[in-house]
Amino acid sequence: MYLFTSESVSAGHPDKCADIIADSIVDKLLQLDLDAKVATEVFISGNHIIIGGEVKTEFPVDAAFYKGVAKEALKQIGYPEIGFERGETLFPEETDIQVYVSKQSPDITMGVIKEGDEIGAGDQGMMFGYATCEREDYMPTAFAYAREIRDVLYAYALMHPETFGVDLKTEVVMDYGSKENFDNCRPERISKIIVAISHSKTIEQNEVQDLVKKIISKEVKFADGHFDAEKTVFYINNTGRFVRHSPIADSGLTGRKVVCDTYGGYAPIGGGSQSSKDYSKVDRSALYAARWLTKHIVAAGLAKKALVQLSYVIAEPRPISVTVDTEHTGLTTLKDEELSQIIAEKFSLTPRWITDKFGLDRPCKENFLYAEVAAKGQIGYAQYPWEKLDELNWFKKIRDKITK
Repeated sequence: MYLFTSESVSAGHPDKCADIIADSIVDKLLQLDLDAKVATEVFISGNHIIIGGEVKTEFPVDAAFYKGVAKEALKQIGYPEIGFERGETLFPEETDIQVYVSKQSPDITMGVIKEGDEIGAGDQGMMFGYATCEREDYMPTAFAYAREIRDVLYAYALMHPETFGVDLKTEVVMDYGSKENFDNCRPERISKIIVAISHSKTIEQNEVQDLVKKIISKEVKFADGHFDAEKTVFYINNTGRFVRHSPIADSGLTGRKVVCDTYGGYAPIGGGSQSSKDYSKVDRSALYAARWLTKHIVAAGLAKKALVQLSYVIAEPRPISVTVDTEHTGLTTLKDEELSQIIAEKFSLTPRWITDKFGLDRPCKENFLYAEVAAKGQIGYAQYPWEKLDELNWFKKIRDKITK
């Protein structure tokens, strides 16, 4: 037995509410002004919401703009729910919103805006990308299942608001059988599934448990052998009741779910969160680039696992380090330090290069919206531009050259 655990949270979780509001602001401002610079944080507790931070934009915005974005974001999440009363859930129209957004410091602006079209890194820091061959989407198994269980339960809650609320958490314990299997990307079965899901007070606990198990068993597409309803241990609403929920019951803060946003604990996280920030902030853009690189490394057959660290210094466009770690799973004679250098020479990995490649300055329904990325997770979904394997042939040529 060798266990690894990951968790995920829904869009209705208080921390995610804060992330989604913050990224809805990023979406709106970039749609109005491609050159907008945004770093807005959100704190939500009870009926109170505080929006603070710094913004640089040519478009005139006022407090009413931010308040409108916040209320609309909460409605899109699914609040209020018809199965709950005041005091049990959040009613967006009744929130008290305070706005403390100032102009971005010119000291930062002069470092970010360079001559020509280049962008200096909006801050210093390091970001990590990760990929594994455990699944076809190159995501780690326990984390992927935690998100998939979350998604089916959240979808059910939206369709049946008289039964479930949109505030929920999931957790999956994966048994790899042995450390050797874990190192070699061979998960065996799900050992435990943990769910906390808000529910109407008219529903008994045993009904909640039976319904959750039924939804998971029917809707989640588990790989062969990974799930056995009779052998998997379930913990569903382990306190026995979860009626009072949403930010009414627990506060939410931007950037507090960075592990749920990235790799579920399978890999290191960088120095900052992604939500609330525009594309010049490498906390966001470099995370996407690092994931893109690791996915290509694994998909090309260079390694079973890949971890990439990118690091930046404020005002400098190019990363000051590019480091590849295949965690002793390399499938060629190519050394990690050699692959690091090859990648650094091929791809500039500047904020401008990343932004142009993935369209980070043009969030829209046809491409992606930052608010939707915040709701689902920053990486791992095929529709995201940074998940495209558009340079796979180049990476395969590296593999073929080494193996000849």
